[in-house]
Amino acid sequence: MQIVKMGDRLAIPSKVICVGKNYKSHIKEMGGQGTPSEPTIFLKPNSAIANGSSSISIPSYLGLLHYEVELCLIVGREGKNIEPSVAEAYIEGYSVGIDFTLRDVQSKAKEVGGPWTLSKGFDSAAVFGEFIPSSQVGDPLNLKIHLSVNGKVKQECNTANMLFSPSDILCYVSGYMTILSGDVIMCGTPRGVGPVSDGDEIFAQIDDLPYLKFEVERKV
Repeated sequence: MQIVKMGDRLAIPSKVICVGKNYKSHIKEMGGQGTPSEPTIFLKPNSAIANGSSSISIPSYLGLLHYEVELCLIVGREGKNIEPSVAEAYIEGYSVGIDFTLRDVQSKAKEVGGPWTLSKGFDSAAVFGEFIPSSQVGDPLNLKIHLSVNGKVKQECNTANMLFSPSDILCYVSGYMTILSGDVIMCGTPRGVGPVSDGDEIFAQIDDLPYLKFEVERKV
């Protein structure tokens, strides 16, 4: 089982809950229109988790790989049908994360109206920095978010532009499935997503949170 670091302890997420279409800028760059009335939810398995390290290996035979930087939260206790008034009490900490996507695999699945689990759930598809307690993070809806590749800025935004807040997402998902302690939620990415090649260095940072810096290996 894969783990994530939360302060002085290690957590084993039963699932990684992800949100698509949470920034208007990203919806537009992907060819979408309008604003969703509800969060767009998909899952990554525990086996997709990789902790921030010096390098991440994602074989080139899997095809076109895209980076997506995201604010991520870790759940501190089990919950079901969580009410907005108490949602923040369930959020133990935050980190910066990378939602890697096999874009060609996803596009082909969308063309035929099929599920795109494989494009999001492969090994090392969810890379997390260290989670720090919520009490050490400022307003989660006013954090600068940044990603660069080989020193060139690719994504830069503010979490104020999220359509659905971390609490919104937590409450919505808990209406359908039980949220367990250690589960992680990835809160969506802003515009600027793009390809990753062998040897690229990824640097991702969000205000107040430990940064992520690693090299991507795309060898067969």
